[in-house]
Amino acid sequence: MVWNEIKIHTTYEAIEPISNILQQFDISGISIKESIDKIKAHKTHQDKLYKLNKHEYPETGVYVIFYLPKSTKTNMLLNEIKKEITKLQTFQIDLGEHKYFTSELKEEDWTNEWKKYYHSVKVTESIFITPIWEKHTQGNTSEIIVKLDPGLAFGTGTHPTTKLSIKGLEKYLHEGDRVIDVGCGSGVLSIVAAKLGAHSILSLDVDKQAVTSTKNNAKLNGVLSKLTVQENDLLDGIKEQVDIIVSNILAEVILSFISDAYRLVKKDGYFITSGIIDEKEAEVSEALKHAGFHIKEIIYDENWVSIVAKKCHR
Repeated sequence: MVWNEIKIHTTYEAIEPISNILQQFDISGISIKESIDKIKAHKTHQDKLYKLNKHEYPETGVYVIFYLPKSTKTNMLLNEIKKEITKLQTFQIDLGEHKYFTSELKEEDWTNEWKKYYHSVKVTESIFITPIWEKHTQGNTSEIIVKLDPGLAFGTGTHPTTKLSIKGLEKYLHEGDRVIDVGCGSGVLSIVAAKLGAHSILSLDVDKQAVTSTKNNAKLNGVLSKLTVQENDLLDGIKEQVDIIVSNILAEVILSFISDAYRLVKKDGYFITSGIIDEKEAEVSEALKHAGFHIKEIIYDENWVSIVAKKCHR
């Protein structure tokens, strides 16, 4: 079989929303190519730089890369995908160059092509995310290593919004806490919560592929028994109160369920939000305060913001 490799030249801001759209079209194996200058900033990749062909990398922004089997329906499907991605501009998401590049790959080339873009990532001093085909040697017993199969769904730990969420969990989660992960994707945040000592995690996503991905990745990490994974529209119908709700979703989506989050977080519990571009920080902060939350901390990474809100007495 012949496959089409499609590269979208876009911005860091657009990575997550574009990847969410691709998931809606049942496309997995999504990968990200940063500029060479950006890769140089990741010290963990210094030993691999000499192998990289700079002509395959964007000078600015990123390539979001995915694969479609070549057929008579491919062009129609790609046109539908382009329409949905263009709509993101109505949410003030900067798509940057927003150019598409298509090339052909044979079956044997496609199978492992996207895997070369993922490497072990040091998210914090003690938390590492590593793809299943790379070996990461544990430096000491306090290190937390999360193994992921990134091809199943988006959420590899490399995007700033995921890193911000993980840092929030590491700081505010206590042993024995009960957690809800809204929009679990690949399950990375649920798995981190489990490895940090959470008693139980309710992992929710509206996408069936994400539910499957979270279960598979949780099993890879030996924490499936701590997770309840289910297909659900945000927090609709959820009644159990928890110590922490974490959600790495677009700001517009977070705004739509803040009142539900306040209802479900226990007193002195936390709502850790991410996926917020800096232009939306004030709007989300005000909505959280209006619902009754106290803004505990705001963390920044590039143009992204994570807001940690605490439920206090009104």
